[in-house]
Amino acid sequence: MNPQEKQEFEKVKRDLQNLTDVFYRNNFSSRQDFYKTSDFKTGLKIPNFALVPTSVDEIGKVIEVAGIMYICTATTPTWTKVGTQT
Repeated sequence: MNPQEKQEFEKVKRDLQNLTDVFYRNNFSSRQDFYKTSDFKTGLKIPNFALVPTSVDEIGKVIEVAGIMYICTATTPTWTKVGTQT
């Protein structure tokens, strides 16, 4: 490898390391969440199911089953009834 190729290779290697550092810093480090409220000017549509799903879903997903609201609280899946609904 000639000196110019070696220099270009080292630059690419540094650039790749910088990209890797940015990726891990932005995706796997601790972060601060800023909670915000939302004011909906229209209705909020919640998916309606005939039965509580048995498939794995995303934690925090909200659904409605027979007029009762549930939230997914674990990926096993675990659906928890919201509040004191009957």
